[in-house]
Amino acid sequence: MANYTAADIKALRERTGAGMMDVKKALDEANGDAEKAMELIRIKGLKGATKREGRSTSEGLVAAKVIDGTVGVMIELSCETDFVAKNDKFISLAAKVLEVAVSSEAADLETLLAVDVDGKTLVEYVTEEGAVLGEKVVVRRISRVEGASVDAYLHKTSKDLPAQVGVLVAVNGTGEAAATVAHDVAVHTAAMTPSVLSREDIPAETVESERRIAMETAVAEGKPEAALPKIVEGRLTGFFKEHVLVDQAFAKDAKKTVGKVLEEAGVQATAFARFRVGS
Repeated sequence: MANYTAADIKALRERTGAGMMDVKKALDEANGDAEKAMELIRIKGLKGATKREGRSTSEGLVAAKVIDGTVGVMIELSCETDFVAKNDKFISLAAKVLEVAVSSEAADLETLLAVDVDGKTLVEYVTEEGAVLGEKVVVRRISRVEGASVDAYLHKTSKDLPAQVGVLVAVNGTGEAAATVAHDVAVHTAAMTPSVLSREDIPAETVESERRIAMETAVAEGKPEAALPKIVEGRLTGFFKEHVLVDQAFAKDAKKTVGKVLEEAGVQATAFARFRVGS
């Protein structure tokens, strides 16, 4: 057993700013030699990691990949500044995280962060890489979308930065027409920010709340009582058009809804995911 005490752990944490487990591992490896452990922590790039824990990570990038045209995987890697977001090392780290997400077939963040990468968990790997970059870096989220045809679209909000918006869209058809409409809907989704695929995906209590608000607003505006039901339903339809993907006016042709465009292509959208950095 390594020759060190709890006081030694505390002292080394105060000197380095590294996490408790990282300090203990370093002391174990150094057989209790504080100076050797200090060197190991520096080499591993962990110095100061704990001090960064409370910092905001509102910058970063979105990366995505489609496998065999039927499975889409998307991740968001976050950092503190746009300076680091466009750093080649950060972009390479995002590519590594995406690679791990694809190969592990992880469907949720907790599973992804626990995946082994070179003898450590992914969360440990990312923390160490972030320490080298000098910022707090975290894998913020992951999405995995499957379908007969899946499209991934990445959008840059600034030419100087990597993609800040990412979308995955799945449809229940195959072939060129299905692939084309899936891509068009993905581009639309990047621009129009729907929150759900269909009306059925909105909780019933949310719909009732919107209906009540529409009614109270119409009454407050002095609308004729006989006209209230029609006014309320009209405003509720407006709510659906704002939030429901298939009800939205299609970005490339506002005379059609997204649902209509999909119907004309002979397919239905079965799933989608949309990430925007920091939101």
